[in-house]
Amino acid sequence: MRIIDVETIVFRYRSRVGTDIAGHAHPVEEHDAYQTLTVIVTDEGVDGYCFGGDREMNEHVIKPALVGMNPLDRERIWQYLYRDLQGSRGLISSGQLAVIDMALWDFAGRYLNMPVCKLLGGYREKVKAYASTMVGDEIEGGLNSPEAYADFAESLVKQGYKAIKLHTWFPPIEWAPDPEMDVAACRAVREAVGEEIALMLDCYHCYSREEALRIGRELERLGFYWFEEPMDEHNVSAYVWLADNLEIPILGPETLEGKIWSRLDWMLTGAADIIRGGVKSLGGITPLMKLVHLCEAFGVRLELHGAHPGNLQVLGAMGIPGEYVERGLLHPMLDYESRTPWLREKIDPMDSEGYVHISQKPGLGMEIDWKFIEENRVDAD
Repeated sequence: MRIIDVETIVFRYRSRVGTDIAGHAHPVEEHDAYQTLTVIVTDEGVDGYCFGGDREMNEHVIKPALVGMNPLDRERIWQYLYRDLQGSRGLISSGQLAVIDMALWDFAGRYLNMPVCKLLGGYREKVKAYASTMVGDEIEGGLNSPEAYADFAESLVKQGYKAIKLHTWFPPIEWAPDPEMDVAACRAVREAVGEEIALMLDCYHCYSREEALRIGRELERLGFYWFEEPMDEHNVSAYVWLADNLEIPILGPETLEGKIWSRLDWMLTGAADIIRGGVKSLGGITPLMKLVHLCEAFGVRLELHGAHPGNLQVLGAMGIPGEYVERGLLHPMLDYESRTPWLREKIDPMDSEGYVHISQKPGLGMEIDWKFIEENRVDAD
């Protein structure tokens, strides 16, 4: 059994999501956007797939490294790509590493005709969802005021969500960030949805200690469920101080590099009450499962970042919380359900009780719409 090729398919689709100069997602006019699909081709007549991946990196680094290797040797391949081919640690990003690792897991599941969650050790087939908003904006009809957040939260509850996470206002908005506006939005949402809905806040990530503490104390009064990334995550001592001074659970690190090793430091120092991880930030399912086991050993909750198929499969195998799957990013002017036209079925369907059902189909559980991809291939033009 050998890998014989690594392919990258590029295709076009129509999107209404754009980003500002800081990289935050917002609704924009409909436009052409591009997606990639990385394919691990094997000599078994079964391939592995994961959406994402850089074509140049796949062609010039990943393919020469992987051709001839056994696609079931996921640990060996992950260690080789991360430790031996990184040079000064800048060559292969965590996101690129994650795509390769998940394509290999997808192959294993398709080859054995099992979902990845069962290969990992099945635990559950559904998980509670929380609605995760886009960051605030200045768009009429958007998330431009505390009242707009409250109105949107009410609509999300009507859709079945039992938990909502707010992303508030960030630069490049000229007046942002503003702790008082963040608190006002949180207060408006709590008043709108009542006490039964779990609420979380993910605000500007470079507040000072005093600002973060002030926001956190207001969240405690409002009965929020957790407080996420309010300061620079490189400053571990600041998070230790914040966690010591607040009762509300602190969740992190989200964007900090360092994979499982930085998360272990946060556990040992008490910088966070709930650890944050995910396939994209850690480099795939292989390292994420190591973090799952670390958190279980230390008795620490682990919440995953994003509704990626890989995260969902890991949630299906986690015997500790992961209490939620993050569903988003959501906005009152956008239809989340139609955002992946390259899939025949939504990867994270939510029922009326607010649960996402984890696909039990082989591999990552994706029903790829090959007709759509072939009709929109860029390299076929």
